[in-house]
Amino acid sequence: MKTILLSVSAATVWNKVWPILVAILFFGLIIAIHELGHFLSAKLFGVKVNEFSLGMGPAIFKKQKGETKYSLRCLPIGGYVSMEGEDDSSEDERAFCNKKPWKKFIIVAAGAIMNLILGFLFVVILTSMDDLIGTTQIHSFYENATSAQYGLQVGDEIKEINGMHIFSSRDISYAMLRDDDGIYDMVVKRDGEKVKLEDVHFDRKTDENGNSTIIYDFIIVGVEKTPLNVITTAAKDTVSIARLVWLTLFDLVTGHYGINDLSGPVGTVSIIADVTSEAASSGAGFDTIVYIMALISINVGVFNLLPIPALDGGRLFFILIEMIRRKPVPAKYEGYVHAAGMALLILLMVVITFNDIKNLITGVL
Repeated sequence: MKTILLSVSAATVWNKVWPILVAILFFGLIIAIHELGHFLSAKLFGVKVNEFSLGMGPAIFKKQKGETKYSLRCLPIGGYVSMEGEDDSSEDERAFCNKKPWKKFIIVAAGAIMNLILGFLFVVILTSMDDLIGTTQIHSFYENATSAQYGLQVGDEIKEINGMHIFSSRDISYAMLRDDDGIYDMVVKRDGEKVKLEDVHFDRKTDENGNSTIIYDFIIVGVEKTPLNVITTAAKDTVSIARLVWLTLFDLVTGHYGINDLSGPVGTVSIIADVTSEAASSGAGFDTIVYIMALISINVGVFNLLPIPALDGGRLFFILIEMIRRKPVPAKYEGYVHAAGMALLILLMVVITFNDIKNLITGVL
C-alpha cells in the first residue's frame, strides 16, 4: 500500500514538474537565440569574446575553449556575452570599443534580430498548421449579427479599425481587443471603393468573474495554403505581433494597464507551463504553445530594441550618437547612464517577480 501511495505521489509531482521543465527549456531557447546573435556577430567581426553565458547567478558549469569561457548559470532568467572593451576602453585591437560603429551596431542589434527571426519561424509553423489562410475580407455573418445591422456587409475588406491599419486577420482581433465599449469606427474596401463606417457595434458577453469580451460575429474568407502565402501571411502576422508589443507599451504608459498586468520570467514560465500541461492533458493546444512562444520571442526582440539604458536599444542609441558625432561618447558617461538604467530595470524586475510569485501562490491556494 505504501509503495502504491508513493508511486501515485511521485507521478503527481512529476505531472506538476515536467511542464515547468519544458517551459524553462522553451524560455531558455529564446534567451540562447538572443545571446547567440550577439556571439556569432561578434565572432564574425573579429571581436574578442571573453565569456558566453546562459543564465544568471552562480555558475553550475564552466568550460574554457580558446579565448572564450562558456558557462551555464543557475538562474534561467537571462544571459550575456562579455566582449573585450564592451564597457570600458581597451588597447586590444580586437576589442568591441575599437571596432567601426556600423559593426558595433550590428553586433548589438543581432540579439533582438535573432529573436524576431525565431518569432517569425514560430509564426510560420503556426500558419502552416491552419487549414486555410485567413484574409481580412468578410465571408459571412452569424445569425442575428449585430455588426451587420451597423453597416458591415459580406465582401467588405477591412482596412482600418479605430484608426489602426489592418494588414492581416490577426490585426482584426488585436484592434478589437484594445477597445472597451465594443463600438468601432471602421474603413472597409467595398466594390473597389473605400467606405468609412462610424460606430459599428458588437455585442459583449460577461463571464461569472465579471470579465467582458466582444462577440466576434462574422467569418472571414479563407484561402488555400501555398508556400508563398504562408510566408507572406507569417511575415504580416509577425509585424502585427511586434506592433501589438508597441501598442501594449503605449497602453501601459497611458494607464490602460497597470504594473500588475506585467509578467517577468517567473510569470512567463508559469504561463508556458500551464499551457503545456493543458495541451498534454487534452491532446490539443499545441498551436497555443507555438503562438505563446512566438509572442514571447517577438516581445523580447522588440523590447530589447527600445532606447532604454542598459538594454540593447540604449546601446544602439549611443552608437547612433557616435555615428553622428564621428566620435564615441566617453565610456564613463555612457557607463553611468547604463548603470542607472540597470538599477531601475532590476527594481522593476523585483516588483514584477514579486507579483508573479504572489499570483502563482494565489493560484495554487
